[in-house]
Amino acid sequence: QVQLVESGGGLVQAGGSQRLSCAASRSSFRIEAMAWYRQAPGKQRELVALITNTGSTNYGDSVKGRFTISSDNAKNTVYLQMNNLKPDDTAVYYCNARARSTPWQINDYWGQGTQVTVSS
Repeated sequence: QVQLVESGGGLVQAGGSQRLSCAASRSSFRIEAMAWYRQAPGKQRELVALITNTGSTNYGDSVKGRFTISSDNAKNTVYLQMNNLKPDDTAVYYCNARARSTPWQINDYWGQGTQVTVSS
């Protein structure tokens, strides 16, 4: 099992910045990648940013150039730096970890979510 604890979030004005953190519990499972997803009211959950255990990153089109995902492997923590925030970024942000428990099984684990609200 992998447990994820998120921090950060809250209310910010448009154009402002915010940083989210997600700490993964120590586990015998090998974490292959960690990511941030978000879900706004009435919308599907969407990928915001992903980072693999080799450092490769991928971003959703709407956040490219504004958001940066990074990780501290020593702390088993992933960060999401969000700059130039827009009202459309308002959503619940969820941390995700994809971990391998056996050579043939990978599972997804989710944090509890943290609300980000951007006021215009």
